[in-house]
Amino acid sequence: MQQGLKAIFFIMPFLFGIGFIAPVTAELMILAGIPAPAGLTPLTSGLLLGGAWGLYATIKGSWL
Repeated sequence: MQQGLKAIFFIMPFLFGIGFIAPVTAELMILAGIPAPAGLTPLTSGLLLGGAWGLYATIKGSWL
């Protein structure tokens, strides 16, 4: 049980990136009227941004 919780908390920044940052980014793009690059949907763009930022935070151990 403890090993499982450690694994979940280790990847928590990545999960936060795809679960919170991605939809917020997509909604802000829609509200601001910013078109998604390369013909992607706003949600796909948000997932790419949030996933990359969350993966960076997971690897580095910090959001900044």
